[in-house]
Amino acid sequence: MKIVRRTLKLTFGAAMLAATLAACSTGSNTPAQSSTAGAPVATNAPQRSDVQRQPLARGLYELAYSAKQDAVFVASSGGFGADAAPSKVLRLNPETLQTVNEIGLERKAFGVVLDDQANRLYVGNTVDTSVTVVDTANNRVVGTVQLMEKVKNKDGKEAYTHDLRELVVDSPRHRLYVTGHSAEGSVLFVVDTRTLKVIKTIPGLGKAKAPGLFLDAKNHRIFTSNLLGEVVIVDTRSLAVTRRIQTSAAQPMNIVFDNKTGRLFATDQGAENITKYMAKVAPDYKAQHPGNRVLVLDVKSGKEVDSIPTDTGPLALKLDSQRNRLYVTNRMAGTVSVFNSSTYVLVDTITLPDHPQSLALDEGRNVLYVTVKNNKDKPKDAKEDVVRVTLPNLR
Repeated sequence: MKIVRRTLKLTFGAAMLAATLAACSTGSNTPAQSSTAGAPVATNAPQRSDVQRQPLARGLYELAYSAKQDAVFVASSGGFGADAAPSKVLRLNPETLQTVNEIGLERKAFGVVLDDQANRLYVGNTVDTSVTVVDTANNRVVGTVQLMEKVKNKDGKEAYTHDLRELVVDSPRHRLYVTGHSAEGSVLFVVDTRTLKVIKTIPGLGKAKAPGLFLDAKNHRIFTSNLLGEVVIVDTRSLAVTRRIQTSAAQPMNIVFDNKTGRLFATDQGAENITKYMAKVAPDYKAQHPGNRVLVLDVKSGKEVDSIPTDTGPLALKLDSQRNRLYVTNRMAGTVSVFNSSTYVLVDTITLPDHPQSLALDEGRNVLYVTVKNNKDKPKDAKEDVVRVTLPNLR
């Protein structure tokens, strides 16, 4: 494997458990310390002229940009505890980040995926193992998909055996795919978007949390990743696992695939608390890499072709293959890294304290949207932010 070492800008903070499991398990946004320590996040970093920032609501997680509606949609869980705010989806003006509409939800909102063609936003209700369906044209909820029912655990209490994280949608084929997490065996839920019914639950994603999910519709396959360092590929025609690729990744998180080059990019987080968690649920698994990087995998050969160092706690990533740009949120560092996706050279570092979480891209305007979560020292009722970054025009 070719390991690339480059000089990056100053690294801040430490990796954390919440970046991995918060949006897919406990819902906590409290960061945990990692063994990879650095300088504290620069909370008084100077404001850049290409960055707009707007505090909006408690418990912000994933977001999506709709070219059809010309709007940004962002999920708000409302936080946790007796004083939690109502969960909702916020519809934002993409230029000003002002709230245009609030769509109230009965269940807490975390992950989202947009089907712009069908005017639908699918919202993952992690703690309820369900999906809320939002009509983006009329700003209203039109349905709920219960992915599984509760079962009695060994203490005799009813609980869900799986929680959720990522969602992807295949609009022409009327399919929604959602990962269900469990150390006993993660699964992929397959939903018919016309009937809003689960048509299959695909096992075999690994006996560990399975954070990453990406649809390669052109080649009829879905890529998933798990905390055993695997990339697991599912065929969308047979609805079965067809291939497993073992990687050196410590904690592969979000993934994207570049159809032009056949490369898969995976954020490899390397948080100490996740390492401790894995030691309990999979004591025989030993990670081969400390993380804090983006792993580049040639899917056809299954070989790792590059390793791109990042700031601390890489989580979400977004690929703009037309402009050769790869954007990565470094949750504990409080930064977003901008890489050339062909050469892997660091082009820019955008400082966004406290914890940049999720990404959406308006390719037409060349604008990046980022949710930023609060650190644990801020009041529980403090609003979290959405950031708008005007990206440079590339020649």
